[in-house]
Amino acid sequence: MSPYIGLTIPAKAEYLDIVRLTLYGVATKAGFSFEDIEDMKVAVAEACNNAILHAYSHDQSGTVEVQFEHSSGNLRISVKDEGNSFNYVQTDAEASSLHHKSISEATVGGLGLFLMQALMDDVQVLTHSGKGTEVILTKQLAGQLNRKEEMV
Repeated sequence: MSPYIGLTIPAKAEYLDIVRLTLYGVATKAGFSFEDIEDMKVAVAEACNNAILHAYSHDQSGTVEVQFEHSSGNLRISVKDEGNSFNYVQTDAEASSLHHKSISEATVGGLGLFLMQALMDDVQVLTHSGKGTEVILTKQLAGQLNRKEEMV
C-alpha cells in the first residue's frame, strides 16, 4: 500500500471544507490540473454529503473517514462511514443513463452516484455487513490515461 493521508471528521456539513482543502493540497502535489481537482472536489463532497445525510440518524453522532492515496498515476479517495448502509446494486452504465430522458423520469436519490461516475474515472460502492458504506473514487492523472491508451 502506498502512503496515504487520512482524515476523520464529524459527520457534519460544516467540516466538508477541511476535506476539500486537503484534497486540493494532495491533488496539486500529485500534479492534477485545476479542472480535474474541481471535478474531484465535487465528487468527494457528494460522497461525504451522502454519508453525512444518510448514514446516521438525527439523534446519532458519527464520523466520516476520508483517505487520499496517490500511486501509479492515479489518486484514490476513500470515503467511509460506519452508519446505516444501503442496498447498492451496480447497474450497467448504459441501462442506468439519464441521457435522452426528461427530468421527470429521474428518481429522487441516486443522482449523486451518477454525478460521481461522470466526474471520476472509477467509482466503487462497498457496503460492510450492514454497518457502514465505503465509496472509493479514482481519478487518473491526465498523462497516464494517454500512456495506457497507447499501450492497448
